[in-house]
Amino acid sequence: MKIILKTLILFLFINSSCKAQQMVQTPNDAHKLKINEQQFINKPLKNLLKEIKPEIKTASAENGFPSYFSFSFIDYEEFKNGRAIGKNHLGIYIYVKEQIDWNFDKRPIGKELTWTKEDIEKYGNLTVVRIKVIGKD
Repeated sequence: MKIILKTLILFLFINSSCKAQQMVQTPNDAHKLKINEQQFINKPLKNLLKEIKPEIKTASAENGFPSYFSFSFIDYEEFKNGRAIGKNHLGIYIYVKEQIDWNFDKRPIGKELTWTKEDIEKYGNLTVVRIKVIGKD
């Protein structure tokens, strides 16, 4: 009986201390989002964003049928000044069911393309309908 109890306690301890690793550990892993697309379809955008470890530095949005976000791991200044040459230019396109309330004029000047924690809160409940990843594998 003591062996069973010790084994159960050990199992619970090990199980609770293990954290799941995020799907996208580096920008090159972004293609895993497309491979596992069905896991995110008809789910909130915030679920997908939790699976991305590298910081999303730039974003923009387009309204259409469906609307979509375009995400990049390269910031606008890096791109504009040519420092991004030779880097992996992956684009992640997340299509959502709802229209996106994205207005460049209402975003902070000079930071119009910067993806923020406030954006995650504002857009996190939009429903993912499709994922596209464009760029190097």
